[in-house]
Amino acid sequence: MNLGKYRNLIFYITTIAVFSCLMYYFIIEGQTLEIKENIVAKTSTGSTWENFQESFKTNLHHPLALLLAQIVTIILTARLFGWICMKIRQPSVIGEMIAGIILGPSLLGMYFPEFSAFLFPKESLGNLQFLSQIGLILFMYIVGMELDLSVLRKKAHDAVVISHASIIIPFALGIGLSYFIYQEFSPDGIQFTSFALFIAISMSITAFPVLARIVQERNLQKTKLGTIVITCAAADDITAWCILAAVIAIVKAGSFTSSIYVIIMAIAYVFLMIKIVRPFLKRIGDLQAGKNTINKPMVAIFFLTLILSSYVTEVIGIHALFGAFMAGAIMPENAKFRTLFIDKVEDVALVLLLPLFFVFTGLRTQIGLLNDSHLWMTAGFIILTAVVGKFAGSALTARFVGINWKESLTIGALMNTRGLMELIVLNIGYDLGVLGPEIFAMLVIMALFTTFMTGPALDFINFIFKSKKDEDETIPENDSKYRVLLSFDKPESGSTLLRLAHDFTNKMNGNKSITAMNIAPVDEMHAYDIDEYEESQFQNVIETSHELNLEVATLFKASTDIENDLTSITNKGHYDLLLIMLGKSMYEGSLLGRLLGFTTKIINPEKLLNTVKGKGNIFNNSPFDDFTLQILDKANIPVGVLVEKDFTAADKVFVPIFNLSDFYLLEYAKRLINNNNSQIIILDAAGQIRNNIEVKELIRSIEQVAPNHITLYNEKKIEKEFLSSQDLMLISSKSWKNLIDTKSLWLSDIPSTLIISNP
Repeated sequence: MNLGKYRNLIFYITTIAVFSCLMYYFIIEGQTLEIKENIVAKTSTGSTWENFQESFKTNLHHPLALLLAQIVTIILTARLFGWICMKIRQPSVIGEMIAGIILGPSLLGMYFPEFSAFLFPKESLGNLQFLSQIGLILFMYIVGMELDLSVLRKKAHDAVVISHASIIIPFALGIGLSYFIYQEFSPDGIQFTSFALFIAISMSITAFPVLARIVQERNLQKTKLGTIVITCAAADDITAWCILAAVIAIVKAGSFTSSIYVIIMAIAYVFLMIKIVRPFLKRIGDLQAGKNTINKPMVAIFFLTLILSSYVTEVIGIHALFGAFMAGAIMPENAKFRTLFIDKVEDVALVLLLPLFFVFTGLRTQIGLLNDSHLWMTAGFIILTAVVGKFAGSALTARFVGINWKESLTIGALMNTRGLMELIVLNIGYDLGVLGPEIFAMLVIMALFTTFMTGPALDFINFIFKSKKDEDETIPENDSKYRVLLSFDKPESGSTLLRLAHDFTNKMNGNKSITAMNIAPVDEMHAYDIDEYEESQFQNVIETSHELNLEVATLFKASTDIENDLTSITNKGHYDLLLIMLGKSMYEGSLLGRLLGFTTKIINPEKLLNTVKGKGNIFNNSPFDDFTLQILDKANIPVGVLVEKDFTAADKVFVPIFNLSDFYLLEYAKRLINNNNSQIIILDAAGQIRNNIEVKELIRSIEQVAPNHITLYNEKKIEKEFLSSQDLMLISSKSWKNLIDTKSLWLSDIPSTLIISNP
């Protein structure tokens, strides 16, 4: 018997047995050490099942279990409503704000009071508040980092008038509004000055992060208008937060005179951060120049700076959030460094912790308190004051400084966006006792309304000022140029698709038009580095175009809905062919992925929605990932989906024809012959070409123009060596599905493959 074979098994069994006996011995001996009268025995009053139920209920109400249940509920609800808002072309922050109100007493507490009391008991709100405050501190840190101070220094003189007018006008109107509502809505014991200052600052705030993303999504960032409005918003942000710090100091002290020491300490703090801490952080940041990662000691230094800054401002009396904002603003200005650091912070801050703040705000918002027409009229008057002060104030000032009416109104609409920043101000006022429940609910409604109206207002302004020039810029439908649009997500993919487009159009000279498009998720970009991001995305495409001596137009767009924007641009642009890369699902092939519609977005709500509506199947039997499938379904032009295997040029091309519906592929084969001198091999897989006069005539006409460039195969079996010798395979989408469904042996050996749909 070969004991060596069982050596590990014998050792394992012996070790378990020996040490189990040793533990048993110590437990038996240890029981003799017990002093019986001091031992309290646990007695059970019910059955085992009843004891389990009691223990389970206790565990359900444990603070940690309750907090985790709250976080799961909040994140799922926030993501759902955020997605819905993106689908109706609204910022996701609106959906998250609505989700907070829905989970609060205004809806969940009103219609499902028992469930609301279980999920959000009063004693658990303290934990939720502290976690949400941590999320806000991290968020304000990001907001500070997203400010491009260099742009402020260069462009401030163009925008400072508009920015400060967009603060002082609504601020003054807010003070005036307070005069009329103070007696009815101010909490007991609150001075008019304190109440008026918080109403005024709530009228004056602009949501810089939301505004920046709207500017990116609407492709305004490269225009003079985009530069002005981003600069206005940035200057507004800095000014408003400094004013808010002063307001908090005055409110806490009771009067301006009493707050003088706090304001002096705040000025000293700002001076220290700018003159001492900022140069120190810059020297540390310079050590990271050219590196793609940030080491942990350096991360610790910057987080310590954030926490200490927040701590100091909280102790001074101007709120920890101002310290977080200041810590972000003095970060090293290197765009790459800021991007690396933001990537470390924002996933936890924006996805995990920030939704807690929305719900915590929703738990404070009792819309049910507005239970008569007078209160709703007051809410409407507050909204009107906010819109007139911010929208009209910004627009009229912009017009006064010489900007045309369309751009002035656009600036007004964008500056009127309040979003999350407004909720932060309102919660600070609520915590200080300056705002009561009724006025708090009204101001939350105002924040929602003014943020929601931004998109429709911009669309309406564009509609009113739509000029004949804009109409003339659209491509006429009878244009004879062959137009190819290629859409890519990675720079190297853009280069590959451009080579393929070149092979289809090389000899067409002035009768072709090639556009390279990159649509990027708006949430992955920041206002200060968008130009650098765009340049890096198109770098490979530009280099390849120079190599091929090919003129190519570039189109860059930030988007909250990539699939719909891509198909919209495709269908409106009068293109003849769209080229994309085949995407890959994160859970491709897994049962869980097919059940839940998992994609690289983790969950695809649109697929689930289409399944419910009967427009799709939750089981994805398509040979394409969900993204590609949506493009194929919605595009009104032929789409070429490239399965890339080291593609460089389409010199040798294989075209299998499986049925009569595949014959349209010959037109693309003809283009490759005419423009790239490609050698085409056509496989008559179904034996239908030899009997089809029309197709035979087409092949003959190609041979007459380009002799010896097209060959017809009738072989039933295709060898591995043949497939590997080809540069490209052209195949129809139906035939590709058939190859996938039958698990064809070709799949392991095929060259780069262009799957062409024929809508």
